[in-house]
Amino acid sequence: MQAERMLDGKVAIVTGAGGGIGREIALAMALAGASVLIADIGVSLTGAGGSGTPAEQTKQIIEQRGGAAAICAESVGEWHSAQRIVQAALDAFGRIDIVVNNAGILRDAIFHKMAPEDWLAVINVHLNGSFFVSRAAAEHFRRQESGAYVHMTSTSGLVGNFGQANYSAAKLGIVALSKSIALDMQRYKVRSNCIAPFAWSRMTDSIPAATPEQKARVAKLRQMTPDKNAPLAVFLASEAARDVTGQVFAARHNEILLMSQSRPIRSVHRGEGWTPKLIAEHAYPALRASLPPLDRSPDVFSWDPV
Repeated sequence: MQAERMLDGKVAIVTGAGGGIGREIALAMALAGASVLIADIGVSLTGAGGSGTPAEQTKQIIEQRGGAAAICAESVGEWHSAQRIVQAALDAFGRIDIVVNNAGILRDAIFHKMAPEDWLAVINVHLNGSFFVSRAAAEHFRRQESGAYVHMTSTSGLVGNFGQANYSAAKLGIVALSKSIALDMQRYKVRSNCIAPFAWSRMTDSIPAATPEQKARVAKLRQMTPDKNAPLAVFLASEAARDVTGQVFAARHNEILLMSQSRPIRSVHRGEGWTPKLIAEHAYPALRASLPPLDRSPDVFSWDPV
């Protein structure tokens, strides 16, 4: 099987495919032989406005390269519009095989200053949107007994970050959603996996670069272009990954990382049970050395992109 045609005959929905990582995934899937439904409403990074131009540009690039693409300008954030996204793929190409949940917005703020509407907006696009589109495709996947979901998570949720309570919560929720899909739909030969992408895009363009150290750091981060995430998405959507489900990967420049999932680290037992005082005196001292530090994503991924 030639790598560039690993998706021959497949139909993929890619949300947020008007730019950045979503566009690169859509382009790569088209080059791999898939027909692509570009689901994008062309909003700003914060979710404001709306334009058909980004989706049209993605479509033109795919078609110029000999691929097939269609556009659906429906929001992922409403159940009925998500159903229309899936129906648009069926109308354009007659089937659906792949869903890439990539659409997202950012409304960063330190937790104690975060407005409720900013929490709700980010949760709705990332987490609710991933559920709505996935759920709309599920009946088709179940009937044909095949299908692949690729969801975008983030190390902001997997590890942590400042000022992103809404985004981090949504992205970690997507991991749990993906695992649930993998468990519930395994009997129908449907797979579900996550990617934590690293890329310089409009979602990372706000990283400060005031000091010489910050400027040097940003210069290295700029090497992580959005297209570096696309090969992993194509692989996970292909039959080459037919045995891969319920997993979380990260793509960082030329690295591919398999991420751990929450499991017990250490335990203590007392046959007579515990009191708060006994926990303080015995359980906590036994567990203390194994407590994970309060890391942020840059602390864990501290080495330069390779």
